[in-house]
Amino acid sequence: MIGILRLRLCFAVLLFAAFGVLGSPLSYAQTGVRVSEIQIVGVERIEPATVLTYMDVRVGDPMDQGTMDKALKSLFATGLFADVTLRQKGRVLEVAVVENPVISQIVFEGNAKIENDELMAEISLRPRQVFTRTRVQADVNRLYQIYQRNGRFSANIEPKVIKLDQNRVNLVFEINEGAVTDVKTIRFIGNRHFDDDRLRSEVSTRESRWYRFLSSDDRYDPDRVSFDQELLRRFYLSQGYADFRLVSAVAELSHDRNHFFITFTVEEGERYRVKDIAINSALRHFDAAVLKPQVTFEVGDWYDADEVTKSIDKFTDALGDLQFAFVSVRPEIKRNREEQTIDVTFAINETPRVFVERIDIRGNVRTLDKVVRREMDLVEGDPFNRSKLAHSEQNTRDLGYFETVTVTPLQGSAPDKTVLDVEVVEQSTGELSIGAGFSTTDGPLADVAIRERNLLGRGQDLLLSSTIAGERTEFNFSFTEPYFLDRDFSAGVDLFHITRDLQDESSFDQRRTGGGLRFGYPLSDKWRQVLRYRLERNDITDVSASASRFILDQEGQRVSSAISQRLTYDDRNSTLFPTSGLMGWVDTEFAGLGGDTDYLSGKVGASYYYPVAEKWILNLLGEAGAIGSTGDNDIQINERFFLGGGSLRGFEPAGVGPRDIATEDSLGGNYFYRGTAELTFPLGLPEEMGIKGHTFTDFGSLWELDDATGVNIKDTNSVRAAAGIGISWRSPLGPIRVDFSAPYLDEEFDKTESFRFNFGTRF
Repeated sequence: MIGILRLRLCFAVLLFAAFGVLGSPLSYAQTGVRVSEIQIVGVERIEPATVLTYMDVRVGDPMDQGTMDKALKSLFATGLFADVTLRQKGRVLEVAVVENPVISQIVFEGNAKIENDELMAEISLRPRQVFTRTRVQADVNRLYQIYQRNGRFSANIEPKVIKLDQNRVNLVFEINEGAVTDVKTIRFIGNRHFDDDRLRSEVSTRESRWYRFLSSDDRYDPDRVSFDQELLRRFYLSQGYADFRLVSAVAELSHDRNHFFITFTVEEGERYRVKDIAINSALRHFDAAVLKPQVTFEVGDWYDADEVTKSIDKFTDALGDLQFAFVSVRPEIKRNREEQTIDVTFAINETPRVFVERIDIRGNVRTLDKVVRREMDLVEGDPFNRSKLAHSEQNTRDLGYFETVTVTPLQGSAPDKTVLDVEVVEQSTGELSIGAGFSTTDGPLADVAIRERNLLGRGQDLLLSSTIAGERTEFNFSFTEPYFLDRDFSAGVDLFHITRDLQDESSFDQRRTGGGLRFGYPLSDKWRQVLRYRLERNDITDVSASASRFILDQEGQRVSSAISQRLTYDDRNSTLFPTSGLMGWVDTEFAGLGGDTDYLSGKVGASYYYPVAEKWILNLLGEAGAIGSTGDNDIQINERFFLGGGSLRGFEPAGVGPRDIATEDSLGGNYFYRGTAELTFPLGLPEEMGIKGHTFTDFGSLWELDDATGVNIKDTNSVRAAAGIGISWRSPLGPIRVDFSAPYLDEEFDKTESFRFNFGTRF
């Protein structure tokens, strides 16, 4: 009897469910029943029709489990709803939703080091968007990343939600920025041949010190540590340790989250010397012996991976000049661990012929395509050459218009064609600089300059500058078109107005006003020619009544119309802080194309840098010049050469040369020469402080006047020389240099000085 009752009860339940008498959850959806109606419940802002469009269920669809699961996933994927419930009521599908609130306002509290705009740009949420906890957590992670990039690993960020009416919320990020997490120590394990101090100087991360308050190199940055691993590898390979291996690089955070301890574990291996150098060429009708002068190292040298790379670059360039465009140069390194030697073989093989099909330039919003294209050594139709590709990338980067430059070769429309994809990220090229400083020559000074190096995206350079100093006032306007008429031919115009107080040196003031045109073009990679025309009015004013008669006679105004040229050779490794290489120059100028002056002048000089030891740099400089009249007029005082001060340390500006001993006025000279030998060396301080020592000797002479008659005129071509020491600091506020010197060859009428100080800054 009981079994019969249970059977009837189960049958009744199934019967009620089948005809939809009872509402059922999704788990009881029936097979074979189709949706006859969809009801939307719980919407406030969102229209029911909008909910229907997001669902993948329509009237007439089967009401089975798969269909309902699909509808649920589609609605949750919109991010509009905090909760969704589907109920089957017979043949009616009820969709009950709980809407996510809308963000009314986003606020950052507690941030002092990073501005609101920078934080807002980092997150994805915005006012009037739908609030979801998933997106909030993702934005919190992004904010942590930006603080960690700024070295603040102890930052704490808490998102707070303030509920408002009409299902709205305010989102508040409460931020405790914490202190900067610096690098307390950098340690090395396994280094036997180089001590920790030497290896610390090779990596870019620095230990925290008080004098690094304006630097961020002592802040922990995972990307920088990864770069440091590569720097260590390059250093050891350049020192002959071909088996070097970096085992690990571990950064440990202190318990108070204020410091990092970085430990590099290395295996140095043995040091190898070069035993043999060979060149194997698979090129037909080519004698590989012609490439031997391109090898930058010799047998017996310590193995240096950098020199191997340099040799490969030289091989590729030389082969390109010999019309072998499709070649590859691959080094084969054979170690002899017993003898600790290495045999280096350069294998030269032909590569498939590939030509440049197209050059695509992306990312240049302001800069015109042609500005980038003209820096490319490769053009459409040229044989593809990786050395030229690297040189093109470097040329584009050297423009200074772009934050990053990446040139990637891609497969073209055929196997023998390639597309060069040039991707750039532009950076600001406008500059507003304000400067202040002090010079022994000019006294206290201040300058203001406005410059745009990429005017209208055409690569043109526009400069407006002014300098006001105790002894000098200067205003300049300059405009340069680097590719005049779309040729590698620069053209520019200059306007200037300069006043100088020369009362202490020669008892007069000078005012120069004028302008000029200039044109420049390369003769080769290292040679460049510049041609100029200058029209200038020169005023000699406020001549003291007690001045020399040679100066009194020249008071007044004169106009100069002159053409000049400058030929330069430059193979220095850096234009700002050279450590090796030579720069030479030849200057000539002819005046007499109208105006009141007629002369011909010339100067020739060279400056050579040689690393005598690591971080010990010897600089040898020499220069000589002459000026002579080409007409009936004598050379005027504003046209002559002056020597002293920065050009001959140990002597005052205009401190040597012809002089009226009765008035002590310097008169300048028609001929001069000067030379310098200076050794720059470290002082044992951390390299990043930028403090260096100098020892030097300067020598030179200035002589000859057109009219040197008079008992009071002293003029001799004897050598003057001085020696001294100095110290320079590449400070965060600008370069500072102090020199102490003493003449050891001089004349009794020369003006000497023992101390020179220069300081300048731009911000």
